[in-house]
Amino acid sequence: MDEYDEDKNPNGIINLGTSENKLCFDLLSSRLSQSDMLQVKPSLLQYPDWRGHLFLREEVARFLSFYCRSPAPLKPENVVVLNGCASLFSALATVLCEVGEAFLIPAPYYGAITQHVYLYGNVQLVCVYLDSEVTGLDTRPFQLTVEKLEVALQGANAEGVKVKGLILINPQNPLGDIYSPGELREYLEFAKRHELHVVVDEVYMLSVFEESLGYHSVLSLERLPDPQRTHVMWATSKAVFLLQDFGMSGLRFGTLYTENRDVATAVASLCRYHGLSGLVQHQVAQLLQDRDWINQVYLPENHARLKAAHAYVSGELRALGIPFLSRGAGFFIWVDLRKYLPKATFEEERLLWRRFLDKKVLLSFGKAFECKEPGWFRLVFSDKAHRLRLGMQRIRKVLTGTLRVAEDPPSSRTQEPRGQHI
Repeated sequence: MDEYDEDKNPNGIINLGTSENKLCFDLLSSRLSQSDMLQVKPSLLQYPDWRGHLFLREEVARFLSFYCRSPAPLKPENVVVLNGCASLFSALATVLCEVGEAFLIPAPYYGAITQHVYLYGNVQLVCVYLDSEVTGLDTRPFQLTVEKLEVALQGANAEGVKVKGLILINPQNPLGDIYSPGELREYLEFAKRHELHVVVDEVYMLSVFEESLGYHSVLSLERLPDPQRTHVMWATSKAVFLLQDFGMSGLRFGTLYTENRDVATAVASLCRYHGLSGLVQHQVAQLLQDRDWINQVYLPENHARLKAAHAYVSGELRALGIPFLSRGAGFFIWVDLRKYLPKATFEEERLLWRRFLDKKVLLSFGKAFECKEPGWFRLVFSDKAHRLRLGMQRIRKVLTGTLRVAEDPPSSRTQEPRGQHI
């Protein structure tokens, strides 16, 4: 209701909280306006196969075979198309779980998944809590290990919660972590030992903008440990697929790839409630088959713009002396604002979030991602330079004032400071 607009509402809220790519609308608008996108055939105006039109499923299979570097061509009969990631999570949870059963999920994680899996089947999430402190065999903050998965599974079993699967997000949201092929295989082997399904969300796979990082899709692995229980998702909505990479979350396109025909058929039976129009299916197919435009125009320019925006925001954070995590993938930076909390509580985290909002800049606080440590925030940088500059100016004002209050003598405050974090 109070969104920033450079001309109409310059004092409105700068949204650095919603993970969308706003950097390449010019490229997308130009491509989607070309004549091949505007064809209307009779078949596009009629009911399709609920799995999606065959021409689109064939194109998705070819596209993912190429960009996921699959050892063998992926098959269109293993593709199911729905209207976004929320629908995919809801459908998969309903198909794979009974009421009250659960998925394991590393936390922090994209919080809306909680509602997605609960919507139809009353399915729960069991958090595998990750720590910012590097201890034991960990090599990085918030590192997922098989040992942590085992502990979480044992804890759920002890409480009488039946765990049916594991959800992985790769690259991870909000951490930006990229799982190595070795790590992926360890997680899949863990799931196989316990007969768990694995749902892998790879929304940001084409948004790895640091050249030194190597991204490996789960579909690139030779001989999956349990292919009948491995299900891969992509979507244009909040969490999955290359069209999120394309900055087209409003197109509402999502797809499932699974070799389990029973799962594919069951998910497809729910597509009558979650289908997408033939016209959108045509546009997506045309876009995915245009490899020249993707490889020579969109991806190089998108990566360059993401890298420049990331460099600006990370530079501003360093100037403020703020620690952060960013692995060079996705649209966001995981920011450590713990030193700005007078007390290490989620209530103080919420109050800091509110101070940002009062200064007309929106971030996402860590509790929304089930982070167990108060004070972490997700900051989205995939926006135009003028909005980023203004957003960072507003953030600086809030933090400068907050730290000044925290450094006042105790007698001038109603709450005791957390001095060791100042």
